[in-house]
Amino acid sequence: MRAIEFRDVSYTYEDGDADGDPSNAQRGGFQIKHLNFAVEEGEFVAVLGHNGSGKSTLARLSNRLLAADSGEIEVFGTPLTKKTVYEIRKQIGIVFQNPDNQTVASIVEDDVAFGAENIGLAREEIGARISFALKAVGMEQYRNATIARLSGGQKQRVAIAGVLALKPRIMILDESTAMLDPRGRREIMDVVVRLNREEKITVILITHFMEEALLADRAIVMNRGEIVMQDKPAGIFARHEELLTYNLTLPRIGMIVKGLNAGGMPVSDTLDLEKLAGEIAECVS
Repeated sequence: MRAIEFRDVSYTYEDGDADGDPSNAQRGGFQIKHLNFAVEEGEFVAVLGHNGSGKSTLARLSNRLLAADSGEIEVFGTPLTKKTVYEIRKQIGIVFQNPDNQTVASIVEDDVAFGAENIGLAREEIGARISFALKAVGMEQYRNATIARLSGGQKQRVAIAGVLALKPRIMILDESTAMLDPRGRREIMDVVVRLNREEKITVILITHFMEEALLADRAIVMNRGEIVMQDKPAGIFARHEELLTYNLTLPRIGMIVKGLNAGGMPVSDTLDLEKLAGEIAECVS
């Protein structure tokens, strides 16, 4: 079953309006242009593209934080409209870039409970969902902690827990690791992969970290509001010369492979770290 489907969707920001960031707007042009795009239930899709390519706009259109100018969007077969948006938003959780901007309470359990309380769940059910969500992100021991004292990665895990407490079927991460250090990014991606594999949550990961895209089932590249590449991550990164035309680079392992070959060490064009390590060991033995 298709989790989300965009059919011929277009969206243009009005002058001066670009999700609060004027640098994201393409003056006088489409931010999303006649987009046809679908994600299957349980799939993990990475969305790549330079700033202003339309990635975040796609995320905001998915639960009607922005309303499309034209075209149709369906979520699990239900058209996304003014009448259906409230119910559909229960099925789609979005985690944004800055965890501090998503915090609504000072204590972890209160923050996680906020969304569940807003949809009118019973107290017992809210308690159960807090426990489920904190366990899912590995933050059970911080249930009564003060959020301000947490690390950036821990804060982002709490933000994800707040989304999970709604038990969404789809999770969209909009540059959710951009403000974290490498350790924090790994922590968040470990959580996301586990939620996708074990809880079967459909994941749309919007990122500019190429290494994160390697974890996805499928990757798409956006440019000027259109999808210009779409394949498994390995297939996308095999076309590295084309990626450069969209101001994107290879993951770090891909750049290492290119550097080794340029330096005279013949290794295969792989994105598998263990395979690369084995080939390097053979070359130096």
